[in-house]
Amino acid sequence: MLVNQILKGKSSQNIISIGPDEDILTAVSLLSKNRIGALVVFDDKELLVGIVSERDIVREIGVRGSQVLNLSVKDLMSKKVVTCNTNQTAFDVLNKMTLGRFRHIPVMDNMKMVGMISIGDVVKARLGELNMEKQALEEYIGH
Repeated sequence: MLVNQILKGKSSQNIISIGPDEDILTAVSLLSKNRIGALVVFDDKELLVGIVSERDIVREIGVRGSQVLNLSVKDLMSKKVVTCNTNQTAFDVLNKMTLGRFRHIPVMDNMKMVGMISIGDVVKARLGELNMEKQALEEYIGH
């Protein structure tokens, strides 16, 4: 299955973003309100400059305490954003996520972000593929 197909299967295609100068408390509010695990960070020129996840925030709260909520997103965001494109396979993306130890990946098409997929989206797609293969094999064996 291709990333393009995974995006089509998602219930929401919305890209929830935040600016680098917003505070972490605003990021937490957006994450909670939208029931998501990560936000992409765009600068004022609409360029992808980072990603901030709930894991990033919780890890820093564990180290620094609640004052982290007053920091700017740019202070916690991952600046080296790993992306994928719409023509990559679910397996390739799952491999990137596993090796990089992250759970969200922006999807790019012609230098423009077109969506975001989570490890849950990729696993769901992969399980669907495996189930279809299983059914095809059962039908083949049954005949």
